[in-house]
Amino acid sequence: MTIHSKVVAITGASSGIGEATARHLASLGAAVVLGARRTDRLDRLVAEIEAAGGEAAATRVDVTDPGDLHKLVTVAVERFGRLDVLVGNAGVSRISSIADLDVEGWSAMVDVNVKGILHGIAAALPVFRRQGGGHLVTVVSTSGLKIVPTQAVYAGTKNAVRTLLEGLRQESTDGVLRTTSISPGYVRTELIDNAVDDPAVREQARRNMAELGIDPMAVARAIAFVIDQPDDVEIGDLTIRPTRQG
Repeated sequence: MTIHSKVVAITGASSGIGEATARHLASLGAAVVLGARRTDRLDRLVAEIEAAGGEAAATRVDVTDPGDLHKLVTVAVERFGRLDVLVGNAGVSRISSIADLDVEGWSAMVDVNVKGILHGIAAALPVFRRQGGGHLVTVVSTSGLKIVPTQAVYAGTKNAVRTLLEGLRQESTDGVLRTTSISPGYVRTELIDNAVDDPAVREQARRNMAELGIDPMAVARAIAFVIDQPDDVEIGDLTIRPTRQG
């Protein structure tokens, strides 16, 4: 089954990597089902994809709510007859030293970055099993590969997800389920906007991101690449970063 005939659900689809992935996969002939909290952006994106000849649907998704992930999967099955891929892209980042004791930020990252992925697995896995096939593509981060100060908790959540997917992979070697972790480096997205409280530090981070970050479409192409592999081929981990990133 090529991308052209697949149904792909995407969380965090209203901007950045999620939006780019939706546009790219739809241009390749996939039917995309988009989930995010900002429904005005989703509706606009669906209209633009359909105007370009693609197939798309959308529903409001807050990944901290298990019911919203079940709704996303249900929309895919009811609208397009199946779900082939779930791209778990929604994520948040709070950048601070552990000594700053940003307990609220820690909880938000665990709820979105870890529990949100688990909620997606819980919603999609029964459908994949029933169909006899499915693919979980999860966006993690190079922050989990190179640990740096102020990103310890964020990196911890991303490594937790990487571990969960590897465990699930080893539990699912019957050929039904494929799992892939995509680890982007600096990408020009809105992730940094709410990651830092200090306005001066946040502005500097934005300038650095604008100068160094790669276009979200680069990650979208990587996601398309792993999805397009034959059913008996699984790309477990893929890292994509700016050439100049240290």
